[in-house]
Amino acid sequence: MARMIARIEGILESIDEDRAQVAMPAGFTLDVLLPAFAAVRLAPSSGSPITLHTVLFIEAQAQGTTMLPRLVGFLTPEDRAFYQLFITTKGIGQRKALRAMTLPVGQIAAAIADRDTALLQSLPEIGKRTAETIAVSLSGKVDRFIQPTATGDGGPTAAVGLPRGSSIAREALEVLLQLGENRAEAVAWIDQVLGRDDAPTEADQLIAEVYRLKAGT
Repeated sequence: MARMIARIEGILESIDEDRAQVAMPAGFTLDVLLPAFAAVRLAPSSGSPITLHTVLFIEAQAQGTTMLPRLVGFLTPEDRAFYQLFITTKGIGQRKALRAMTLPVGQIAAAIADRDTALLQSLPEIGKRTAETIAVSLSGKVDRFIQPTATGDGGPTAAVGLPRGSSIAREALEVLLQLGENRAEAVAWIDQVLGRDDAPTEADQLIAEVYRLKAGT
């Protein structure tokens, strides 16, 4: 059922708080639920062509006596895949997940990977216990969703997920995060060190080279 309608293309007629009205070529308009950050991003685009990657689910109402189909739209297939992973967390339903997604997927995924429960608790309807549950159940599953960040001058940096390399990159990154380093900076340093011709082959050597790079030596 969830993938019966995988993508829609039409004209964005309007944006409400949590949904879009999309005019289809066949002459009808679809009401499409949106994650909170996507609704904000799409607000200036009314009247423009739009493509949404969608999930269809059935919502129970009136104590389960009425079942209504709901279409949820996402800006990218990756956003959709993250949502489908997010709702596997105990206590996170379809609607709650959409309301909680006020930040871009990459930022939420980075918080999960870092077990940053403070950021997760800042999301709507996510309390301390739910934030801890999200971090525990999804940590290790979200690396693919962590997106590149930007440097202060607007240029791109390395992705905030795992840098190039094998398991030593992951091990070094975990140690650097435990030592209080910023994920984006740590990934950029690791990527730079591993890009050298004489790149280290052990995690401890990689960490040492990262700190030499950080110190400018």
